[in-house]
Amino acid sequence: MTTYELQQEILRLKKEKNACILAHSYQGHDVLEIADICGDSFRLSQAAAQVDAPLFIVCGVHFMAETVKLLSPEKKVILAHPQAGCPMAEQFGPEEVLAFRKENPDAAVVCYVNTTAALKAVCDVCVTSSSAVNIVKKMTQKKILFIPDCHLGAYVASHVPDKEIVLWNGGCPIHAGATKEDVARVKAAHPNAKLLVHPECLPEVVEQADMVGSTADILKYARQSTAKEFIIGTEISIAEHLSFECPEKVFYPMWPKLQCADMRLTTLPDVHRALLGTGGLVMEMEAGQMAQARRCIDAMIRLG
Repeated sequence: MTTYELQQEILRLKKEKNACILAHSYQGHDVLEIADICGDSFRLSQAAAQVDAPLFIVCGVHFMAETVKLLSPEKKVILAHPQAGCPMAEQFGPEEVLAFRKENPDAAVVCYVNTTAALKAVCDVCVTSSSAVNIVKKMTQKKILFIPDCHLGAYVASHVPDKEIVLWNGGCPIHAGATKEDVARVKAAHPNAKLLVHPECLPEVVEQADMVGSTADILKYARQSTAKEFIIGTEISIAEHLSFECPEKVFYPMWPKLQCADMRLTTLPDVHRALLGTGGLVMEMEAGQMAQARRCIDAMIRLG
């Protein structure tokens, strides 16, 4: 079966089962083409809560499917590839947060959306990379533990100097792999290009950017900018997708190793099997944990 034929069969099954396919922006282009909704992790969850469909197939990683389930508990949610995880989301456990809370009773705990439901359940508020600064500014607590990404946390701290931001040594190993030397090389090769960087990158990389923002922010900026050349400082697939969308512009990856292996696990056959009911991971969580984790997300919606 060709790629096109498999895509057509997926579209047929999707219609037959009244399913909705959610694909993170880091997925391959062939997967994005059959998706109903594409975007960053929280956009997928928000959109799923507004779509009237009994079945969701998530083309992304485990915490994303969990978040979709948290916001749509009555719906069936399947992660297309059962082994697609996120190293950053699993770096810390609830026990570590509870120990911090015991020692710092007046502090608040802010968790990035890239965390497990178990971790969200013991935090005060969840944030996205685009909402983190705004939400932390609005919080009344002066001391805040920001987990798990210390680089995103450092970016937040630089914009909220009146608060004490406690950081642990966690983060995205993919984004954190690029260095200022990598940036210097690509900027020397493309001196007229705008550098667009995700705040999960090292501070030494972020400080050189023309624009810093979430994946959605980077996509929006590149689409709307009158510039013709861009260096994309996030997962390498974004440069590819923008090249399809904006053929009159040129997009260069900031670093060739900015590739998320977990995101690349999901294939069209995985989506096909999930729709057939012969593959994928059905998301199931204990009701009490779901309620606690949902409280954390509701706080984000309220403050954001």
